[in-house]
Amino acid sequence: MKPLPLRRGTLREPGPDLARLPVAPDLTGINVAEGLRAAVAFASIILLEWWLAWPPLLTMALAANLTCFCDIGGPIRPRLKALLAFAGLGGIVWGAFGVMEGYGPALVLPVALVVIFCCTFARVWGVPAQTVGNVLVVVLCLALDRALSVEQGAVVAAMFWAGGLWAAFLALVVWRLHPYRPAHTAIGGVWRGLSRLARDLRRLSADPPGADTSGADLAVWEAHARGHRRAVRDAIEAARTLVLDLARSRARLSERNARALIRLEAAEQLFGVMIALSDYLERATPAQRAEAARLLRLLPPLLKILGRAIRRDRPVDLRRIERVLARARPAPDADPAYRRMAERILDRVRIGAKLSGPEDLAGGGGLAGAPAPPWREAVLQPIRANLTWSSANLRHAVRATVVALPALALTFWWPGPFTHWLTITVVLTMQPFYAATWQRALERIGGTVLGGVIGAVLAFYATSPPILAAMMVPLSVVGFAARGVSYGTFIACLTPLVVVLVELVEPGHSSWEIVGMRALFTVLGGAVAVLAGLLLWPLWEPGRVRDALRAALATHARYAEAVVAERLGEGPSAAAEAAARAAGLASNNLEAALSRALQEPRRRGRSRIEAAMVADATLRRMAGRLAILRHEPEPAGSDAAIWRAWRDWLAQALARTASGERLPPKPEGADSAAFGRIAAQVELLAGTLKRAGIGGVTPP
Repeated sequence: MKPLPLRRGTLREPGPDLARLPVAPDLTGINVAEGLRAAVAFASIILLEWWLAWPPLLTMALAANLTCFCDIGGPIRPRLKALLAFAGLGGIVWGAFGVMEGYGPALVLPVALVVIFCCTFARVWGVPAQTVGNVLVVVLCLALDRALSVEQGAVVAAMFWAGGLWAAFLALVVWRLHPYRPAHTAIGGVWRGLSRLARDLRRLSADPPGADTSGADLAVWEAHARGHRRAVRDAIEAARTLVLDLARSRARLSERNARALIRLEAAEQLFGVMIALSDYLERATPAQRAEAARLLRLLPPLLKILGRAIRRDRPVDLRRIERVLARARPAPDADPAYRRMAERILDRVRIGAKLSGPEDLAGGGGLAGAPAPPWREAVLQPIRANLTWSSANLRHAVRATVVALPALALTFWWPGPFTHWLTITVVLTMQPFYAATWQRALERIGGTVLGGVIGAVLAFYATSPPILAAMMVPLSVVGFAARGVSYGTFIACLTPLVVVLVELVEPGHSSWEIVGMRALFTVLGGAVAVLAGLLLWPLWEPGRVRDALRAALATHARYAEAVVAERLGEGPSAAAEAAARAAGLASNNLEAALSRALQEPRRRGRSRIEAAMVADATLRRMAGRLAILRHEPEPAGSDAAIWRAWRDWLAQALARTASGERLPPKPEGADSAAFGRIAAQVELLAGTLKRAGIGGVTPP
């Protein structure tokens, strides 16, 4: 079988090649409404300042612009907290550091380093806090551009608060983007990912099947599992976070939120069945693949239509959907295993198509979730968990603080309107992991150079301040609309706005000088960030890969136990669903660690990384076999005893594999084709880890 081309990984959808940097743009992230709102918040004040000629309005405009950076969408209450926190802290930081600037570096540098440490460590509270912390670093650097008197500092702080409140008022009151839209978009993305998974299954099953021992055939199916399963699982977890945040931000579970929960639950259950179908098709006969061809032909466009309808919050033509489902129904004489999977797939698609009410909420995935923890626990628990030198977040904060010291010192020794770009680039480019820092540096440098050239050309042909001010509106729209496409695209679209803004505020500098200085400091800052990530207390991934592999082995052992308990009637389906989710997340975490390890410059431990990649593929295949077991007839009598024997063996075998002990003997007289394949995978896994010297695992 020839390897089939798979989608390259993007920022939202990781691909099968773990060594590839996920920098490809995702055009579905374009949000024109967000761009228009940011343009009104920022450019309106710029135009007002040009009309009134009152410089403090520039501070207000910049505060409104930076506040828009802190708005990452989602429920109203979390957004309000983030925007108000940034507006309040930003005014204090700018006013206080502007006043301290006059007292020299002996006072400013220690306080600035403490603030930078706190801002970079704020990522332990999640993405909103991380975003606010990053933008506060920008505010600090801008505040060091010129010294202020106490009166001027008070005016700057007041205008910053006014700009932040104006942007928050515009975003949350006047021009409220649909609060459910991010959740709808995320859930629609899950169904769209399922559509791509089904389409790739169709392409794989259309080729003549290769032998089970064919390395090329196995590699194609492993690439399919790694790329599509990882992408869909990540999309499900992102959507789950948005839906749960939305539910917790409201006093009750609304009908609209219940529909989102139903569709996400249906998508997750459909995902589990499609994993089983993938494993079934890999070993299917030509006749069995031909039987599945009709379903695989109709399923991808059907899922794509549902994804689009969910994303746009519009109903679909249910009669048309039912006609398609009837055509895709398996024949009565079809293979029983395939018929059960196909019927469950069609049932989950039907649930996703209907706008069900809260009473129709099925399954036990626990999507309603527990209430949010008390604020003291939510604040203190992440701090306590990360106050250890093994924490990547703590090392990142210390590293960023240390590297920021010489960059900040340069702003005192070489004052000017451009030097703050060095500190901003160093701190914002640096990430907790080297691979992420390298990726961010490439994106920031490339986006800055491309966007700078575009901005210089635009500023060159703008011959007057009114034209420059008027250009702020379209540039703001383009810059913020591209925010969700990719980081590099966002920087490329935002840099022209920065060039034109500096040209307007600092009229004594040419546009090409601005571009040259920004490119210089961006390249220099990116290089410093990459070197710092390489030399200052790095956490190399090979060791973390071993921890992730052990966690994956443990979660798959629990998954096997939950599946057998479900089929024997000794455990609920909800437990099996939760175990499947945990196993999928563990595999994703393992692949994320592997991806970072493959992008690191160190060559030591490469054999262990390759062994971990084999283990990851084996665990994916094991999860597929376990998914098929969930659709087997319920065992009874002697079959139930065989299932219990294999359940005990799998639990012990995976536990011993994780701890490096010898595998236990397989159950005597307990023949089972399904469990025999899983056992072969466990033995392959043990042998692979032994040869690589991971844990000293010894097969029997």
